[in-house]
Amino acid sequence: MNGPIDSAVGHVVTSGTFNLDGGSFDVDNNVWIVGDDSEVFVIDAAHDAVAIAAAVGDRRVKAIVCTHAHDDHVNQAPALADRFGAPILLNPAEMVLWDMTWPDRKPDQELADGQVLSAGGVDLRVLQTPGHSPGSSCLYAPELGVVFTGDTLFQGGPGATGRSYSSFDTIIESIRTTLLTLPGDTQVRTGHGDSTKIGDEAPHLEEWIRNGS
Repeated sequence: MNGPIDSAVGHVVTSGTFNLDGGSFDVDNNVWIVGDDSEVFVIDAAHDAVAIAAAVGDRRVKAIVCTHAHDDHVNQAPALADRFGAPILLNPAEMVLWDMTWPDRKPDQELADGQVLSAGGVDLRVLQTPGHSPGSSCLYAPELGVVFTGDTLFQGGPGATGRSYSSFDTIIESIRTTLLTLPGDTQVRTGHGDSTKIGDEAPHLEEWIRNGS
């Protein structure tokens, strides 16, 4: 399983800040570059457009795909979209957050639940998973056995829900009914921190619920 994943999924860690509700927090973000030697998707264009562009190289960028619109996940989306002539894709329920960072620049296309995006021989199925934010989306590549979860699911639990436009009950429902129905050996590529597997996280759902948010 790791062979196809390694050849199709590139990874850049970028550093910057996350800003919301008057707070500013230092963060390291995972930026995922998915496709082949000819064309790719960039998932969550965070902090460092130069480093992301270097990782892309001379490949065609099919789209800049945003799992959600917190500023640390979209602050380089317009720069990379302009550089590569690529559209920005975002669930429309995220516009309240997008507009905080980019009031004068709109995404180019909408992400919808069940939509399939294809680049470089990789199909990504959009899974709408609200909770961390109103229109959070995950991207599932069944042939690779990988899901890109943004800030919905991490190693050790769900994404944060203590800030504006988030809901603990909603994120738990999204994880329970959507992510935990994926095969247990599905690799989880997260928006921050280490990767995990669906099967490693599923047994802890009730514990997360008890601990609340």
